[in-house]
Amino acid sequence: MTTSPSSSAQAARQNVARRLRDLRRSAGLTVTELANECGWHHAKTSRIENARTPPSPTDIRLWCRASGAADQAADLIAASQHAESLYREWQQRVRAGLARLQDSCVDLYRSTELLRVYSPVLVPGLLQTEGYAQALLSIDARFREVPDDAVDAAAARVRRSQVIHEPGHRYVFLIEEAVLYYQLGDAEAMAAQLGYLLTAGALPQVSFGIIPTATHERVMWPKETFDVHDDTLVSVELVSAEVNITQPSEIALYVKAFEQLRSMAVYGAEARALIVKAIDALG
Repeated sequence: MTTSPSSSAQAARQNVARRLRDLRRSAGLTVTELANECGWHHAKTSRIENARTPPSPTDIRLWCRASGAADQAADLIAASQHAESLYREWQQRVRAGLARLQDSCVDLYRSTELLRVYSPVLVPGLLQTEGYAQALLSIDARFREVPDDAVDAAAARVRRSQVIHEPGHRYVFLIEEAVLYYQLGDAEAMAAQLGYLLTAGALPQVSFGIIPTATHERVMWPKETFDVHDDTLVSVELVSAEVNITQPSEIALYVKAFEQLRSMAVYGAEARALIVKAIDALG
């Protein structure tokens, strides 16, 4: 079982590739013979079998027909399309602007009764202040070489965060203590963000925990940033893409990791003391 979020999509792709390879071998065809049957270069067959090139629906139909397994084409096409849907390129999502990207998440938050968020590097989006969000989104726009609409995007992110006050939802946020010291924006923006965190955990529907850097004998090492929406979806942010995990066994692993991380966190007065310490360090 693969537990890396970046490998979830690749594992699905490799599963399709392996099934296609098995069909070719069962039919007694060489790579070149199958390529000739399908009307393409043998290198394409190798790329598909090694999961370097995703096959199109037409590719799969031709492959299955050549292998005497036309009845398996529909299932393999569905599996291939599912594998590709797991991995959505960030560049495609931000073409309409970062502000639109913020608005696109609202419905998902509203449909989630219990949202669990773990972040080792940033203040979670639903807890970000406008100044902090603007600094972060401006950096993101420059990195991705897309139009910098960070001012509008930050305002949209704050509007989106109002969902946290709507009834019928519970939120559990976990961060590593280091998040408090990664400065985004100027000292004033960072102080405002830290100040907001002092009150965030007081909301009745919110649990806000901080895992101290000085934790002895960690039961779980820092993980990638991930959100667990109820027990139906895990969303993981990578540099190049967002990976959405819907496989129950994989979701269960993330829930298990979250609970182990949560067991190391401090809350309430202890968490506020860590935040005050970080504010003092701003000088």
